Amino acid sequence: MNKFGEATPAIMLALLEETAAEHCHSINYGLYDLLKQNIGWVLVSGVMKMKRYPRYKEKIVIRTWLSGYTNVKGFRENIICDEKGSIIGWSRGLWMFFDISRRRPARIFDDIKVKWSFSPVNAMKHDLGNVIDTINSAEFVNEIMVKQSEIDIYQHANNVKYLLWLLDSVPDDVVDHNYLSFVDGRFQSEIHGGQEIIMLTTPNKSYNEFIHTIKLKGTDKICATAMTMWKKRNNTLA
Repeated sequence: MNKFGEATPAIMLALLEETAAEHCHSINYGLYDLLKQNIGWVLVSGVMKMKRYPRYKEKIVIRTWLSGYTNVKGFRENIICDEKGSIIGWSRGLWMFFDISRRRPARIFDDIKVKWSFSPVNAMKHDLGNVIDTINSAEFVNEIMVKQSEIDIYQHANNVKYLLWLLDSVPDDVVDHNYLSFVDGRFQSEIHGGQEIIMLTTPNKSYNEFIHTIKLKGTDKICATAMTMWKKRNNTLA
């Protein structure tokens, strides 16, 4: 919970990933089953839109399905509902089947496509192929040393960590009076433990809209780009 008694954006992203992991497990292709074959799923691009965040002890339901495939990627859809069935959030993600040893895309097993099947319905209208502008200078700049504790079983920083770095770069007065209503991200290269990154954040069209770029320090290598939108919150401190 944050200081407002709500689940944080990073926790919501983690719950969406947990739902995806359960979906894998349900067809006997759990994360560790795939890991034995040096295979995993990694997020290439994703978007999350929240009408509101769950409160402490509130029950929610996350529904997920695949809306389509390429040879190496799958489009995952998510709808987040409260206990009464009202939708409080939406998410779409483009996931890549990943050869962990070779650090390259792998062909999705035909058996996975058969068992999961797909529905062409999208959780929300948003093109995950849209390019997000890269920024080279910004109003807010954080330099970060990536810790080994931020590295996951695929030997790179998990996408939840990217979101945490992004959130830490947004001014406190924005976070204190607004909530993250929309985030759209593109993951362009891996980040490993011991590397230094630069988190660049600058206002976009308004003070409550930001664009973000993560670069590898000392290089021109872009690790990720993102855009966030923040809405005025009505609730007071919990």
